[in-house]
Amino acid sequence: MSRYSPAEIEKRWREAWEEAGIFRARRDESRPKYYVLEMFPYPSGRIHMGHVRNYTMGDVVARYKIAGGHNVLHPMGWDAFGMPAENAAMASGGHPRDWTYGNIATMREQMKPLGLSIDWSRVFATCDPEYYGQQQALFLDFLEKGLVYRKNAVVNWDPVDMTVLANEQVENGRGWRSGAEVERRELTQWFFRISDFAGELLEALDRLDDWPAKVRTMQENWIGRSRGIEIPFQRTGGGDPILCYSTRPDTMRGASFIAISPEHPVSRALAGSNPELAAFIAETRKMDTTEAAMEKAEKKGIDTGITVRHPVWSDRELPVWVGNFVMMDYGTGAVFGCPAHDQRDLDFARKYGLDVRNAFYMPGDEREVETEALVPAKSEKVVYIDHFAGVGEATSQEGIDATIDWFEAQGLGTAQVKYRLRDWGLSRQRYWGCPIPVVHCDACGVVPERKENLPVQLPYDEGGTPIDFSIPGNPLDRHPTWAKCACPACGAPARRETDTMDTFVDSSWYYARFTAPRATTPTDMAEAEYWMNVDQYIGGIEHAILHLLYSRFFARAMKICGHLPEKAIEPFDALFTQGMVTHEIYQDLDNSSPGAQGDEPLTAQPLRTEFLFPEDVIEFTDSFGEKKAIKRSVVVANCGESADVRQLESLWLMEDEAGRRVQIIPSAKMSKSKKNVVDPSTIIAQYGADTARWFVLSDSPPERDVEWTASGAEAAHRHLARVWRLAAEIAETPKEPAPEADTALLREMHKTIDEVTKGLESFGFNAAIARLYAFTATLAKSAAGQAAKRQAARTLAQLMAPMTPHLAEDVWAMLGGEGLVATAAWPEADPAMLIDDTVTLPIQINGKRRAEIAVPRDMAKSEVEKAALAHDAVQRALEGAAPRKIIVVPGRIVNVVI
Repeated sequence: MSRYSPAEIEKRWREAWEEAGIFRARRDESRPKYYVLEMFPYPSGRIHMGHVRNYTMGDVVARYKIAGGHNVLHPMGWDAFGMPAENAAMASGGHPRDWTYGNIATMREQMKPLGLSIDWSRVFATCDPEYYGQQQALFLDFLEKGLVYRKNAVVNWDPVDMTVLANEQVENGRGWRSGAEVERRELTQWFFRISDFAGELLEALDRLDDWPAKVRTMQENWIGRSRGIEIPFQRTGGGDPILCYSTRPDTMRGASFIAISPEHPVSRALAGSNPELAAFIAETRKMDTTEAAMEKAEKKGIDTGITVRHPVWSDRELPVWVGNFVMMDYGTGAVFGCPAHDQRDLDFARKYGLDVRNAFYMPGDEREVETEALVPAKSEKVVYIDHFAGVGEATSQEGIDATIDWFEAQGLGTAQVKYRLRDWGLSRQRYWGCPIPVVHCDACGVVPERKENLPVQLPYDEGGTPIDFSIPGNPLDRHPTWAKCACPACGAPARRETDTMDTFVDSSWYYARFTAPRATTPTDMAEAEYWMNVDQYIGGIEHAILHLLYSRFFARAMKICGHLPEKAIEPFDALFTQGMVTHEIYQDLDNSSPGAQGDEPLTAQPLRTEFLFPEDVIEFTDSFGEKKAIKRSVVVANCGESADVRQLESLWLMEDEAGRRVQIIPSAKMSKSKKNVVDPSTIIAQYGADTARWFVLSDSPPERDVEWTASGAEAAHRHLARVWRLAAEIAETPKEPAPEADTALLREMHKTIDEVTKGLESFGFNAAIARLYAFTATLAKSAAGQAAKRQAARTLAQLMAPMTPHLAEDVWAMLGGEGLVATAAWPEADPAMLIDDTVTLPIQINGKRRAEIAVPRDMAKSEVEKAALAHDAVQRALEGAAPRKIIVVPGRIVNVVI
């Protein structure tokens, strides 16, 4: 008998699938469609096992749906624009385009051997002019419909890289790449009007039943609906009132100050004549403005000298402070501070000696607030103090509602529903992105480019010389010719917009483009009508907020502009967020050291941490049972590749005298920076693609993390080899039929069909694989005849096909299956075979289990009693006497009392 040879098998069947064209998606109104899509990858260089897990999950779904008779669309693309390519160009002196397309070629070659059921004819990269030209067309349509606009905005500016940074790219007030202190600058930026859709995006979450609850909650919190009230606080010295927005106006009795944003018009007006305030505002512009960072940052302020009147008790005056914790882009940029019931306000008040006054207390506890603010849940009851609307003991929410109603009735404020969601700023001052298709004309202003002039392509070189990325800033600004153009409106000399689009734009509509990737418009409505929506979307939880929210907005905007049908305004019917693949991290302690140079103290230099790839390390367990690791190069140099455990332990002791060489750090997400990545090419070369696929699906539920281990991969490979050998034995060894054994085997086969089908339908891939392990063992032990075994083994191949498609094809062909297993109809379980004719009942004697009997499922209770009393164990216990009582619970148990 020949041996299981993944290299030979997998290549042969991939070629067969390609020749048959079975994964080419074509519109076919006669069949139900199914669109499965994984979040497409960034071409960073090479894929790792985390990618394998993600795309294998989608492949399992796609193959299962093909077998179920669906017309499946399963495409692939590359999210190819972005700063990493420019950073690589800065580091290596190359060009982002060359770096990106080189990586795409590498990653595609790595993915092909996995046997994914992808329609490669639809592949595109977002940096393809054909793709981003249609994205520019969408921008122009959005502009025409008022969905995109331009305004001045305060942004994070990196003075070294000379680009705008997102909040997430500011770390401790410094640029994430350059390390320079970030400045807050006011620039003219382009924005999408996503906030206009905030209420609709929030309300629609309730209809996304097949999305994880945690993702819907994350989006709900990000959109952040709040009902509050705008209250004008009148200045005591005259002038325009300061308008504050509050979601907790029930705490108004405790108001002791007003805090306004450093960017508030009042702050900026006062800064012109107040150097201290101007310096303070300049300092706040260097802050990390992420919510988490602002929460941790020290709360600072400057007293403006302005006071306002309390809206209820007009004899009370409240000082107006500029606070570094107030954001201009939420509410009105001004809040009233109630220190007793907000910890941030309390910290601020204690620091600057401001009043602290309770607005309510908990029932039975009238203590004044000291160091910890009293912040009950809105559903908790409190006792209000001197409440102007007459509220006594009530829940906080009841107090809020009564306060808003009272303020409106008194003409002191206006109820408002506001959202935390801000408009989406899409301008980026960098080269490697989609150019914004507008022109600046001295006579006409900002003019949209004509669609017939699209795409507005990025330049590749400057006068035959590749663009120099070693100079900070946007190369488009300094290109000698690219920005020069004619005004589309008047024909006069004009200048192109040199900002490019945020890369989130590129990934916010690719799902629609896949329905007609070569269309001369953003979509082909007939194709979109047929293929949309995405039936199953798969990706990481890290994209649960922005990518999904922006995609939902884009679908609505595209529908408004006539590029998507009404049904597609929620583009993803079902969402699955998979866990990560993790691996141990190996730190090379020889080369991890403080990087001090010359006479500088070691503490003046950051610690340089060096990591090793898994293939550069040998692990072993010492005589004390402790797992250790050592560099492969050290073993080769000192013991040779064939070093046994004893030699390794001896070597380890020797190396310990000079310091441990390799430290094992607990598993974490595979990361190229930590080098704890496993290259699929290595695994495929050693074990085959099916082993990699089987392992990443079998080890844990798909929504949880899975740790990649060499031993796990070896075990998976051994099992697949066992399946292949078992099929070969069945194919070569005829057996006489054995009716009883045949029935038992086929009954288990139908149970396996039922359970695997349920597992695949519910993303319970690991449960389905566990059942397949069990059925393989049953098949191996079965005494059934060859016909029954062939049928069972062919069915096993069909059930394994979504997970291990190459092996399944080989087994299917070996056992005489017709055509390709990839296109064979999914087996159906016979309901009658799911019900056992017999049932095994435990026998308890005086409450202790002593035996069991197998009886027909429909046997009468009186006959079950006779069978139980005839059992040897019961006869021995009775010693010839009659039982006091016998109780039969049909289908469950027999109790004998003696």
